[in-house]
Amino acid sequence: MPTPPPTGPLVTRATLAEDLRALGVRPGETLLAHSSLRSLGWVNGGSVAVVEGLLDALGPDGTLVVPTQSGGLSDPALWTSPPVPEAWWETIRATMPGYDPLVTPTRGVGVVPETVRTWPGALRSAHPQTSFAAIGPRAAKIIEDHAPDCRLGERSPLARLEAMGARVLLLGAGYDSCTGFHLAEYRIPSPRVEVGRPVRTPEGSRWEVVTEVSISSERFDELGADFERDRPVVRGLVGAADTRLFPVADAVAYAERWLQTHRSREEWVTDDAPASRRS
Repeated sequence: MPTPPPTGPLVTRATLAEDLRALGVRPGETLLAHSSLRSLGWVNGGSVAVVEGLLDALGPDGTLVVPTQSGGLSDPALWTSPPVPEAWWETIRATMPGYDPLVTPTRGVGVVPETVRTWPGALRSAHPQTSFAAIGPRAAKIIEDHAPDCRLGERSPLARLEAMGARVLLLGAGYDSCTGFHLAEYRIPSPRVEVGRPVRTPEGSRWEVVTEVSISSERFDELGADFERDRPVVRGLVGAADTRLFPVADAVAYAERWLQTHRSREEWVTDDAPASRRS
């Protein structure tokens, strides 16, 4: 059977930038973008056009930030989609390549972050599982000194984005992808877990285990719906994508209160497997 024609709308670099400006994206600001390329329509140029449109809307003084997570660099004992035989676990831990910000690909966050990661001039933070990449004049300040035992907390780019008044752009993405909510998990009483991953050393890769705050995006959609009901969130269409725009600081403050009220300890502890292996 012949391939059906695309349904559109036809989206270009210029129409993306125009829609983003109409939504309220301001030249010179800092954006933490979570995106779904598929939701936009038929994008001429794919993820490259999306990044170009975002940079055009932000202008030369703006900074674009995306999550460039590499959840596959994790303990195989936690993998569920798919699991691997227990007999393989020790070999996987011993031979898994360590994190390299210039080489390690993103996983589970879409194609736009991978495009940003490889963009000329992009900088990427040092955390082996929950890094961020940034393009623009504030990039170095945002991604520097991402602590290896602080996935998404006070010593991560999220706290710097909050402090500098950055906004979150959910470009066709849902609240379940909103990394800013995780910063709230570090500011309230939270369980801690052991997290294993490979790291690079001058002698080669080695396996290490650190103690971390337990994080989970479980119920983030519900949290986001309540946040949107109670706080100002700009909504509109970019291409065909339902898009939201709001300050990082507002999202974190709301999530602190919401999580303490709505999330049980049992939910927290049982949902700490790497997101890229769960989905």
